[in-house]
Amino acid sequence: MRRMLFKSLVHGPLTEIAPAADDVALAELGAQVDRAARRRLGRTLFIREVDAGSCNGCELEIHALNNVLYDLERFGLRFVASPRHADVLLVTGPVTTNMREALERTYHATPGPKWVVAVGDCARDGGVFSGSYACVGGVSAVLPVDLHIRGCPPPPIVLLKGLLALLETVQSDGNGSMEAVRTAGRASGSAGDSVPNRDPKLSQSV
Repeated sequence: MRRMLFKSLVHGPLTEIAPAADDVALAELGAQVDRAARRRLGRTLFIREVDAGSCNGCELEIHALNNVLYDLERFGLRFVASPRHADVLLVTGPVTTNMREALERTYHATPGPKWVVAVGDCARDGGVFSGSYACVGGVSAVLPVDLHIRGCPPPPIVLLKGLLALLETVQSDGNGSMEAVRTAGRASGSAGDSVPNRDPKLSQSV
């Protein structure tokens, strides 16, 4: 036991070195997202994260946005507990059969205008789970997707860039309502209608 303790003191733990934080680039990117949100929405951006059946890899990167290194809320972006308070649904993982109804109900509970962001390769087309009997497929098989963020999993910086790309495509129609320019043609419907499937050509990826 003493030998093990001494060895651990001399050699130190066998862990990976933390990546160097690019504070300047992060602060600039976060400020751009905040300015875009206030310019387009007139306020900060509220995000609701939905795990539709992921391996939790993407969740770890999303959770990192709230740690002391990235600190998402200092840029005016925040995660909310209820979809009724959200502007953006951040959906991860392939949509499992068991989660399909929950995802649809979350979408209907989110007030408009709203946008859906599919995070990760699995959310794009099912990823390694594509074709499984337990999965419906990617998020676009269930909900109209405004933006795909590639990666397995995408790092926090890429997630921020994706949110900025989404906000940059949003414009006002002059009546106070907003729409995503590159995803025009979203099928309209009341909260009781079935969820429309958007043409994949109308959604964008980062």
